[in-house]
Amino acid sequence: MVEAMDLVSQSIRIPDEVDHIDVMGTSDQFLRLLEKGFPATRLSVSGRSVQLQGPADEVPLVAGVVEEMIAAAVEGAPLDGNTIAEAVQILRSPERPKPLLTAGGKYVRAKTPGQQRYLDDLESHQITFGIGPAGTGKTYLAMAKAVEALLSGAVRRLILTRPAVEAGENLGYLPGSLTDKIDPYLRPLYDALQDLLEEGALRRLMEAGAIEVAPLAYMRGRTLNDAFIILDEAQNTTTAQMKMLLTRLGHGSKLAVTGDVTQVDLGRGQRSGLTHAEEVLKNVEGLAFCYLTSADVVRTRIVADIVDAYEDWELGRDSN
Repeated sequence: MVEAMDLVSQSIRIPDEVDHIDVMGTSDQFLRLLEKGFPATRLSVSGRSVQLQGPADEVPLVAGVVEEMIAAAVEGAPLDGNTIAEAVQILRSPERPKPLLTAGGKYVRAKTPGQQRYLDDLESHQITFGIGPAGTGKTYLAMAKAVEALLSGAVRRLILTRPAVEAGENLGYLPGSLTDKIDPYLRPLYDALQDLLEEGALRRLMEAGAIEVAPLAYMRGRTLNDAFIILDEAQNTTTAQMKMLLTRLGHGSKLAVTGDVTQVDLGRGQRSGLTHAEEVLKNVEGLAFCYLTSADVVRTRIVADIVDAYEDWELGRDSN
């Protein structure tokens, strides 16, 4: 039995713009699922606040789930009983990993069971393929894991790369130097790093050579030792480019390959290096393929609905 002095309390307010049912479920069913998973913690609703009381080592875990439920409701992301139950299972697991702490003082953790499997694969495999639609966090979580590895000394440098596929615009007609022309293709990687690092840290680390952001073509002929490498937008690599990068991997290095096989921008007749790798490498040990779906989309509900609509359309076309 938990003694009174071991108990702590916490109150979490539901924003005015959010419908109570979107957070708690019909008849507060989501809260009941949390109570079932954490029987030592009591949850109740008072007005627009959720009240928690329980053991000091348990209340923060439950509060974290409630805060994620509220954040999902604010963003319009769908919630259901299975998602809540799986979140409870993750938190109750004795092997539950700690959140990733970045240099910016931000805690980054999985928001769905699929994202948790992805983080587990990044931790336990030398090469991890994260494949899924936009908004599933495949690049951001890999970036957070890479930053953690760099700050902990597990690797000496981060190498972030993506193919500069021209997607309707010819680089030769764009103004500026080669760097100016390539920069738009790499901007999403810079943006994620800026979010994960303290202000000014990205520039210092890049000047010191600890972080490199470059087009995939710059990787040719190199051996990448003691590095955490992220290949983003991998669906736009050719089969030769994918093989080139995979064979650059050196001692003490990890590689995360992220991509969406439904968003290939290669020219007609060119096969995606990502889909080819799925076929060729499926039985290679030390390598993981982690598939994220619309259930792992953490942007807004409409993004998940759009992903599902396109998947249904593709299935219907393939069946005709």
